[in-house]
Amino acid sequence: MHFFKRIAGYLLAVVGTLALVVTLLSLFNASVWWLQVLDFFRFQTLILHALVLLGLVLLGWQRHRTARLLLLVGTGVGLALQAHLLLPYSPLATRPVPDATPAQASNPAGRLRLLEINVYMKNRKAAPLLQLVRDVQPDVLLAVETDTWWVQALRPLQPQYPYRLELPRDNTYGLVLYSRLPLVDPQEHILQQKNVPSIRTGLRLPNGRVVTFYGVHPTPPFPDNYPNSVGMKDVALRKVGRMVKQETRPALVCGDFNDVSWSHTTRMFEADGELYNVSLGRGLFNTFDAHWFPIRWPLDHLFVTKEFRLVELKRLPSVDSDHFPLYAELVLVD
Repeated sequence: MHFFKRIAGYLLAVVGTLALVVTLLSLFNASVWWLQVLDFFRFQTLILHALVLLGLVLLGWQRHRTARLLLLVGTGVGLALQAHLLLPYSPLATRPVPDATPAQASNPAGRLRLLEINVYMKNRKAAPLLQLVRDVQPDVLLAVETDTWWVQALRPLQPQYPYRLELPRDNTYGLVLYSRLPLVDPQEHILQQKNVPSIRTGLRLPNGRVVTFYGVHPTPPFPDNYPNSVGMKDVALRKVGRMVKQETRPALVCGDFNDVSWSHTTRMFEADGELYNVSLGRGLFNTFDAHWFPIRWPLDHLFVTKEFRLVELKRLPSVDSDHFPLYAELVLVD
């Protein structure tokens, strides 16, 4: 028994030390892709810190007491740091996008129901998504990672969505926007790489007011088919933020950010663009990876300006993609 306790103690020491190193390295705001990726693992690292702390308390490790004390303190510090960065997304935190009042929520003239989904370009099962759209009946559908096959697959929805913008790509960065609401001056924008489009368009609500919608899917912070974006993923989002600051009407930004809510880039985007993350104070809404529970992150986001109130925000069931769909119902207030 003593032997197994000693082995367990050494194992806790290794895991706890590694978790603390990951936590401390993740605090550096450096344009190094592997440091930026550490941002993704905050919740998983928090769980590791909590398990190590619990193990140390239960084990009552008697040998190497100084090392045990240092590990206890380091684990407690790591746990506190990760919790501090994740706390704004818990229901205990303030909600910068207020909940709609019953009167506001019952006003269909200013309502906007939005469904965003990264379809996973290699997925060739469109039926679950088509059925979900028919069940949810969003006003606006933003589909990400759409190639020509997906453009064709979504066309059965066209009778219900007369306003559309289709930007298919075979590099996983295509976008398709379907809308029941009239599109006002829809445009394709290139924010960083020439074959990675984004969308800017006005949406005319039933009450006649126009809001500006941005659909985005910037490249990730690690090497992929656009390695020149490594360490520069903030370029696209910063450009969107500056565009929103110049808007004279309410705006919202939605899409697969390839980035977690609490990263430095996403938080700076929020500050620069006078935008507010609707998930703050409501939960993590981990949309990726839909297939593997231990590694899930909030990569799909919705940011809005101060004129909006939130009626509902939820992650919907899987539609055979590697992302879960994200659904939001908003109302524009005077």
